[in-house]
Amino acid sequence: MNVFTALSEVALPQARAAAHAVAAIGGRTVQHADWVLSVQAWCAAFQKVQGTEVGLYFDDPLAFAAALWGAWHAGKTPVLASDLQPHTLAHLLPQVQATAGLLPGALQPDAAGAPAVVLQPLSLCDARVVLFTSGSTGVPERIVKQLSQLDAEVHALQAVFGPMAQAPGLRTLATVSHQHIYGLLFRVLWPLAAGRHLGTGFLRYPEELVTQLSQPGPAVLISSPAMLSRLPDALDWAAASQGLRGIFSSGGPLPPEASAHCLALLGHSPTEVFGSSETGGIAWRRRAEQGDAWQPLPGVQVRLADSGCLSVRSGHLPDADAWWETADRALPQDGGAGFVLQGRADRIVKIAEKRISLTAMETTLLASDWVAAARAVVLEAPPAADRVGMVLALSDAGWQALQQRGRRGLGAALRAMLEPCVDRVALPRSWRYVLRMPQNAQGKTTQHDLLALFRPLMPQPLWTERGDLRATATLQVDPGLRVLDGHFPGAPIVPGVAQLHWVVTLGTQAFGIPAAFMRAEVVKFQQPILPGTSVQVQLQWVPDKGQLQFSLTSHRGPHASGRLVQGGAA
Repeated sequence: MNVFTALSEVALPQARAAAHAVAAIGGRTVQHADWVLSVQAWCAAFQKVQGTEVGLYFDDPLAFAAALWGAWHAGKTPVLASDLQPHTLAHLLPQVQATAGLLPGALQPDAAGAPAVVLQPLSLCDARVVLFTSGSTGVPERIVKQLSQLDAEVHALQAVFGPMAQAPGLRTLATVSHQHIYGLLFRVLWPLAAGRHLGTGFLRYPEELVTQLSQPGPAVLISSPAMLSRLPDALDWAAASQGLRGIFSSGGPLPPEASAHCLALLGHSPTEVFGSSETGGIAWRRRAEQGDAWQPLPGVQVRLADSGCLSVRSGHLPDADAWWETADRALPQDGGAGFVLQGRADRIVKIAEKRISLTAMETTLLASDWVAAARAVVLEAPPAADRVGMVLALSDAGWQALQQRGRRGLGAALRAMLEPCVDRVALPRSWRYVLRMPQNAQGKTTQHDLLALFRPLMPQPLWTERGDLRATATLQVDPGLRVLDGHFPGAPIVPGVAQLHWVVTLGTQAFGIPAAFMRAEVVKFQQPILPGTSVQVQLQWVPDKGQLQFSLTSHRGPHASGRLVQGGAA
C-alpha cells in the first residue's frame, strides 16, 4: 500500500521509489524518477525568471504537474489560466512575468540545467498558487491558495474517500479540467500525494467515457453535473461500469434525477462534493445513502450565520481559525452536524433606483411549467439606465408556448408572471430562450457567457440605398460583436461565414426574399475585416436567376464579393 505523502515532499527524489509509476499513458508508465527530472528541468527554467508569478496552462496534466512543482521549487507562484479565451488572456497576462504550456510566449523546460537542481521540501506556508473563480456570479476573482490549504484538503479527501481509490493500477478518468480547483485536487494533487496514477485521461463526450471505462482495470470518474446530467441510455454502460469504483461530481448542483440515472446506468450513486474556489471542499453526500443532507469533510466545522447562510471554518481557508460566511442558505440536519442547502442568498441589484432581487425573479419564473432553468443578468447600457436581461432554458411546454404565442406574446406572459413581485420599471426587457444554459468545461454557467447571449451577432445597418433590386448599407464593426469571440485570440477578425450571414440577413431585409440560399458561387475574401472598420455592403437581387450578388468594401479596399443562389435556381 502506498504511503500518503505531504504535497511539500511529493516531488523529492526520495518521496517514492524511482520506478514508482506516477501515470500511465498509452500503455506505458511514467516513473517517479522521470517525473522528478521534469520538475527539475522546469525549476531550472523558472529560476531564470525575474519576478514571482508565472502563468500556467497545459492540456496534459502530467506536464502541468511537473511545471507546477517546478515553479514552486523555484520560489515562484504559479497562476493558473482558466482557459485560453481572449478575455481570459487579457486579464491574466499582465499579472505574470513568464508563462508556460500553451500560453503566449511560453518558456520551455531547461533539461540541461536539471541535474544541477537540488530539490528541498517546500514550505507549506510560503508556496502558493493563484486560481480564478468560475465567474458564475460576476467577473472571475483571483484566489490565492497556500500549499498548506491544499495539503489539508487532500488529507481530508484521503480520510473519507481513500479506501474507494486504493485499488492497484487505479485509473483516474476525468471530464473536468485540472486548471480549476476541483480538477486540480482530484486529478493531480490527491493522486500524487496518495501514490496513485494522476488523471491523464480527459473525456469530452459520453462515447469516450464508455470506451475508457470499458478498458480493463479499476477506475474512478471525476466529473461534473454537466456531463452526468446527459448520459444517454443507448450506450453500453453495463459493460463499461464493471471496473468503476466510484464517481465524483462537483462544480455545481447535481439534479436528483441525474444522480438516480447514474446509479441505474453505472451502479454507483455519485459522490457529490460541495465547496468553492474560495472555501475549498466543505461537505459531501451520496443521494442514495444520505438523501439531500450534506456531511462536512474531516476538519470542517459548519454553523448557520444570523443571515441564514452557511458559515465554515477549516484548514482549507486562508485563516483556519476564522469563520467564513458563504452565500448559500442552509438548514441544519443531524443535530447540527450536517445541513441541507436551501439555494443561494438573494442577489440584490438596483435598477431605475429600485432594489430588485434577481433571485426572486428567477424563482418566480421557475414555478412556471414553461421554464426549466432561469438566469437573470444586469445589462449595462451607458449612458442609459441598466436593465435586466433574462436567459431561460425552456421546457417542452415552453417551446410549444413560444411557437404558439411568438416571442412577443411569450415575453408578455412571462412579464405578467413577474409583475406581482417586481416593480414594472425593473421588469426584464430582453429575453433569450435556449435549449440549455451555456456551460464551460467545469459545468459552470458564467456571467460572461450569459452576457454574450445579449451581444449582437452583426452591426445595425445604416441604409443609404434601398430599391427593388439594388441596396447599399453601411455596417460599423463594433469590437464587442459576438462573432469576434475567439476568432482569433489577440487578433480578432470577422469570420467569412459571419460575412455571408450578414449578406443573407441584409438581403432578406432589403428585398423581402426568403433566406433559402442553397449555395455560394465565385466567393472571394480579399482581406480581413477588422474591429472598428466601417464596411459598405452592396447588394443586387437578380430574381430570374435567384441570385443575390454582393460586395463588401471599406476605405481599405475590397473585403469580399460573390453571389448566393437560392434553391431551384439554375
